[in-house]
Amino acid sequence: MAVVKIVELIGSSPKGWEDATKNALAEAAKTVKNIKSIYVKRCNAKVENNKIVEYRAVVKIAFVVERKIN
Repeated sequence: MAVVKIVELIGSSPKGWEDATKNALAEAAKTVKNIKSIYVKRCNAKVENNKIVEYRAVVKIAFVVERKIN
């Protein structure tokens, strides 16, 4: 029986929401194994002088928890 854990992260990018999502996944993959899916929960952006300067994606990343067999 597999156990799946979900973590919530915020990725950012000056280019767009897709890149913000990819950045969140890339950072998670540095320390999390067995990533199975990503869900984009919300997108927002930082605005300065009436222009978007940073895109942000709030994502949920699901991964299978590894278990040691005794």
